[in-house]
Amino acid sequence: MSFHTDEQSSLQHGLTSRQVSMISIAGIIGAGLFIGSSSAIAAAGPAILISYAMTGLLVLLVMRMLGEMAVANPNSGSFSTYAGEAIGPWAGFTIGWLYWWFWVLIIPVEAIAGGDILHTYFPSIPSWVFAFAIMLILACSNLVSVKNFGEFEFWFALIKVLAIIAFIVVGAMAVLGVWPLAEVSGLSKLTSNGGFMPNGWGAVLGGVLITIFSFFGAEVVTIAAAETTNPQEKIRRATKLVVYRIAVFYLVSIFLVIALVAWDDPRLVEVGSFQRVLEVLHVPAAKVIVDLVVLVAVTSCMNSGLYTASRMLYSLGSRGEALPITRYVSRNGAPTVAVLLSTLAGFAGCLLNYLFPGKVFSFLLSTTGAMALLVYLVIAVSQLRMRARAERNGVQLSFKMWLFPWLTWVVIGAILMVLGYMLTNELYRYQAFMTAGVALFIMTVYVIRRWKASRAERDNALVLEQSHR
Repeated sequence: MSFHTDEQSSLQHGLTSRQVSMISIAGIIGAGLFIGSSSAIAAAGPAILISYAMTGLLVLLVMRMLGEMAVANPNSGSFSTYAGEAIGPWAGFTIGWLYWWFWVLIIPVEAIAGGDILHTYFPSIPSWVFAFAIMLILACSNLVSVKNFGEFEFWFALIKVLAIIAFIVVGAMAVLGVWPLAEVSGLSKLTSNGGFMPNGWGAVLGGVLITIFSFFGAEVVTIAAAETTNPQEKIRRATKLVVYRIAVFYLVSIFLVIALVAWDDPRLVEVGSFQRVLEVLHVPAAKVIVDLVVLVAVTSCMNSGLYTASRMLYSLGSRGEALPITRYVSRNGAPTVAVLLSTLAGFAGCLLNYLFPGKVFSFLLSTTGAMALLVYLVIAVSQLRMRARAERNGVQLSFKMWLFPWLTWVVIGAILMVLGYMLTNELYRYQAFMTAGVALFIMTVYVIRRWKASRAERDNALVLEQSHR
């Protein structure tokens, strides 16, 4: 396979409008909604709706800010590129590598989950075989062309959307008392068993930390849009529709879960929120249905995770902040080396999990605890500075953040408040420190690189000066 640098070839506009539309939907529908929401409900009770609403509002505002910058300058590096321009090269370098680190750890998590599901139905085949097979298939798909990624993600997203719509229809029928298979109706479970907020406001704020990872991935559309024709229009449209997707897919479905199942039902955490609702409603083959949907969800997350990690690594390489080889692309426009390196990192995570179960990989995964908040904080600060710069220079923006700069400052304050809560709460303090440790390590690498580069420049200048004497 031949390679050439981005001077000769670059990422192609291989994604279609329908693929980008579905990618923007898929970015906020992961396994966290189908399974992870159960632990959030168990922690905060029915008041988890407030947590989801708060997190959804935060994501909506962050996406609006990111959309403003991405419409003005579509780029595969997205917020990493904008941070480098607005805050400084150190910020772009740090957040870019942090984001890559996050996704190459999430890829094996999803692969392991998918492998476990398949192993349940085919017990004679070890789960690690399924995990590695899924990763290999998706890696090959991403290596061929961006069209393959887009087509996979289109169908994955369509299945997830149809599954949620079906769940909402069934759940709504049950709440209204017209579901024929079970006598379950009304909204009494919203206030029974300790009331709407049984564990207080602290649990609601803690619920934000659990739910924020469910929404993380919405920003993928600003990366994918760089590989489409007319990216500005795609980003503008996807950003405007985020509010409806959050409202329908999260708030409505979670509302139906807590209306139909008691928040302290022990089976809720055991089997996941969607499966428990289907069990209560006596839907036949509830486990098989949910397992299939979750398998699609984790595969979709892996697919978009591998795509996102490779594009971020490619962008870092293009800016001279990663090995030069990472900016090479194949003749069909795929960043082949970046895909291979990201896949190898994912395979390494999988291998560590199976060789040292519950040890090394869990330690590495804890470093991602506050990653979403750091990314959102960097996006907000970048938009604050870039918008101010644009206004000083008289630049007219076609897509803008609302109520600038006040809403931007509100978002920054809210993120800092949640980060502060993580540092003061012993349940989340360890994760916050682990994320901070990785960030400091990456910043140290940047400082060392800059020092070496400056030293090399001085040496070259001295040699040049001596040669002229």
